[in-house]
Formats: sequence, C-alpha cells, structure tokens
Amino acid sequence: MGEEDGGAGRGMAVDGVVAGAGPVGRSADRGVVGPRGAGGEEPPRYAPEWLRLREGADAAARARELLGPLRIRPADRTGGPLVVHDLGCGTGSMGRWLAPRLPGAQHWILHDRDPGLLRFAAMAAPRAAADGGPVTVETRRGDVARLTPEVLTGASLVTASALLDVLTRAEVETLADACAGAGCPALLTLSVAGRVELTPADPLDTVITEAFNAHQRRAGLLGPDAVTVAREAFAERGATVRPHPSPWRLGPEEAALTGQWLRGWVGAAVEQRPELRGPAERYLTTRLAACAAGTLRVTVHHTDLLALPRPKGGGPA
Repeated sequence: MGEEDGGAGRGMAVDGVVAGAGPVGRSADRGVVGPRGAGGEEPPRYAPEWLRLREGADAAARARELLGPLRIRPADRTGGPLVVHDLGCGTGSMGRWLAPRLPGAQHWILHDRDPGLLRFAAMAAPRAAADGGPVTVETRRGDVARLTPEVLTGASLVTASALLDVLTRAEVETLADACAGAGCPALLTLSVAGRVELTPADPLDTVITEAFNAHQRRAGLLGPDAVTVAREAFAERGATVRPHPSPWRLGPEEAALTGQWLRGWVGAAVEQRPELRGPAERYLTTRLAACAAGTLRVTVHHTDLLALPRPKGGGPA
C-alpha cells in the first residue's frame, strides 16, 4: 500500500516501525518506474522486511476475478512470450502471485529504483507459468515520471501493486498515456480506498482515519483518490476499466503485520495533526495490546483495477 513509511510519528510509541510501514512522503521520494539507467543512487524507500511481512496479506487480497481477460489474451498473440512490465516491483511479490496464474511463456521486466530490491526480485522470481511454460526475468531502474509508450514497446501487460496511491495525478496520466500508446492492458492492485474498520470499534478510529487520509494527500499525492483518478484517466483514453475490492482482512494470524501497520497508520495521523499525539499514543498502546492478545480484527480496504485498451479494430475491449 501507499500508506507505508517508517518516518511517521517519530518520538511516540511507533518507534521501531520498519521502513515502509507508514505513509509515503514527497512525490520526489519515490520514482519507481521508467527507462533503464534513469536517476542516480537513492536510498531505498521500502524495507524488504516490510514487503515480506505484507506479501501473504497482499496475495490473499488481490482480486482473482480480474484475471479472466488476461488468461484469454495470450491466445491472441502470435509468437513470443507474454511480456509483463512490473512497475515498482519491490521484492517481486506481484510476479510471484501473478506469473503462476497466467498460461504460456512469460518474460517479466521488473522496474524499481532500488537495485537491492531488484536483485532480490530477480532471484526470487517464479520460473514456471500456470501451464508449466517458462518464465524469464530482466530488471530495470528508473523513474515513474519518464514512463513512455516507447519504454512499453512490445508489452503484453503492465502491472503494479500498491503503486497508484503514491502517485500524483500527472504521474497517473503519464502511466495511462504510456499504456494507451503501447496498446497494453494494466492490472493495478491494492490501491488504498481510504476506509479502515477495526473491531472492537473505538471513537478515535474515524479521527485517525481522516487524519491519515489527509496525510496521504500531502504534496499532491493521490492517496485514497487514486483509483477514481486512474479510472477516469484510462477511460478517457478509450480503455474499459474494471475495479474490484481487494481488502486486507487481518486477524490473530497476521498480528505482526497488523502491529506494524498500526504504528505507521497512527504515526502518519499524528504527523498530520500533532494535537492528536496524547490521545493517539494511548489509542495505539491499547490497540497493540489487543493485537498481541488476539482480540483485534482489522479490515484495510483497497481496490484493484484492470484497464483493457480498446482493440485496434475499434471493437469493445
């Protein structure tokens, strides 16, 4: 999700949150996709520990209902593997989830700004498709602002996980332009929806949620508005857009993930509204205790989005 950054809430009970378990900061902090070699050396944005911690919840949440058109489309191609561009690939969890669910030979092009994550993603990539076809991998570093149709030349699919909500409107439009120009579909999963449900409920739940959502929109980032903006951008370029809910449902088995998520979520709210610090620290202490006791349930709402380009013949997508 875009709601992850270990810098949130310094000085309160959120100390010890792993990098990535809170909201992002400035848009310039995370260029994640683009042409090979773009950009200089930058510190990593997301800790591998956080990405590994959330991988199971991500896999359970993604909308398998959106995969039908992608399983059919490879049969329309003539020769060569399915070419998939994975934007902001992190440790490669999207490829590990999706490649074994699509038939036919595949070639994955992994994009991220962090060379360490790229190396890990390449090493941990799946090697077989749903029907046993081969899966090959290459890596590219770069910046989302420089994504172009030329970068996506030959692409069969563009995919990303937890990316849209950390983009600006201009960056989403750049992504939509690139996909439309290349004539390829896009599967964009796990964008935050701005809604969280905690059981048992607490009066501060709504206050923290609203402050957190405001934090996500800082510096022009889309946060919980991302799916609406992306739907409009892809539709304006002729695509058929299909959204589908993809919530995290966290219980006692996901206590480690829930604890890290809570620290980042509350820390971001306090960063946005410093006057919440006292009540928020008490709130977080109570919530973490319930998490450790196995009595806390959390639903973090996300949305997956599939954008199918208009066929070149002009028929329906």
